Amino acid sequence: ARRTTGAGSDGGVMKIAVEGCCHGELDKIYAAMRHLEQREGIKIDLLICCGDFQAVRNIDDLECMSVPNKYKQLGTFHKYYSGETTAPYPTLFIGGNHEASNYLWELYYGGFVCPNVYYLGHSGVINFGDLRVGGLSGIYKSGDYKRGQHERPPYREGQVKSAYHVREFDVKKLKSVTEPLDVFLSHDWPRNVARYGDVQSLTRKKPFLKSEIEDSSLGSPPGEDLLQTLQPTYWFSAHLHVKFAALVDHGNGRSTKFLALDKCLPKRDFMQIIDLPDKSANDGFWLDPEWLGILKANHGYHPIVETRNANARVADAADREKHRLWVDARLREKSDEKNKNRHPPFPFAPTAIPHAPSDRRRPGQGDAPCVVPRNPQTVSLMDLLDLDFKLDSNPRGNGGSVQTYPLPPRQGPFGTLVPRNLPPPPPTRDANEIDLPGDE
Repeated sequence: ARRTTGAGSDGGVMKIAVEGCCHGELDKIYAAMRHLEQREGIKIDLLICCGDFQAVRNIDDLECMSVPNKYKQLGTFHKYYSGETTAPYPTLFIGGNHEASNYLWELYYGGFVCPNVYYLGHSGVINFGDLRVGGLSGIYKSGDYKRGQHERPPYREGQVKSAYHVREFDVKKLKSVTEPLDVFLSHDWPRNVARYGDVQSLTRKKPFLKSEIEDSSLGSPPGEDLLQTLQPTYWFSAHLHVKFAALVDHGNGRSTKFLALDKCLPKRDFMQIIDLPDKSANDGFWLDPEWLGILKANHGYHPIVETRNANARVADAADREKHRLWVDARLREKSDEKNKNRHPPFPFAPTAIPHAPSDRRRPGQGDAPCVVPRNPQTVSLMDLLDLDFKLDSNPRGNGGSVQTYPLPPRQGPFGTLVPRNLPPPPPTRDANEIDLPGDE
């Protein structure tokens, strides 16, 4: 772990810990933060994880994660989900390409996966005190980019992979953001960002990246587009399991400090502490009014059907402004003297039974869920914005009726479980994904 210090004293300075790929190692990450605090005599306000978080609640969730069975691990997240232990730091994360996609789909718009740990959503903007953070979950694959978001558990065929592929609709919503962002998060790197840093040092560590840097195939084209459009102060990524820094000059007096970090392993650069002397952590997480307006304006355009070219449309500026005014009035109506205009996210609510020691099943022996629960946080957000609930709609029915399955429940170690319809899909090779040594 490393520390980057900004101007100003520790008093009144927000300190954030940025971590690369989590891979379910929450206990180790929090332990590293406590060690840094003791060694440096500091107090960290927020942990940001840049994907592969693996919010796995039980053995069944592992069936919805794209990892070979021999490498699947339950991890320690289930202890935070069950309440056995509590996250000692406010934590914010985006999704990567190794996630329990069924759980994150419940919180497509964002929400707490357990107390004090907030998922930014498939795309989203959230505030933490004075810090404004945007992000895009998943990784880019050209063949799925324009598709509708049709994947639903139990993720038949290749859906366990395509479920985490970035979609044009989410990118276009983010491009609608006009108010300044302090931080932006992505799992894979923006395309061509490597050219703004020490390429020789990077290719010494990862020689196989050299040809992709030279032909501009390394990184996400939508990420590059968002970097040039949004121009955040900081951009944090992971995915390639290497530390890399770059400074992107936008040519208009603005620049973005890019930082990618490794995964949580001993003697690896997986964490960095960054001081933000002009920010306060007071009030913690609160919903972003501009983003709520964007969500409301674009809800009717959300392509959740099975189509290869969804031709994603988004609301124009005039429509967004109209919905923003509606959101501002709604937040004033719902706010009280305590939170004023800072509306907190809705509280965590469990939707699955957490892992129990009595469950002796091994990874790969679980039953993938066959339904999409209506997460109370998502329901509350839809109620706040006066929108209909779409996430459990049938992707083959033009977004209409709720998707259901005919198989009856059966008794299992968690109680009554709904069995999956089909066995897990066979592993498939994804031409747009990068093989990383040591990361199966």
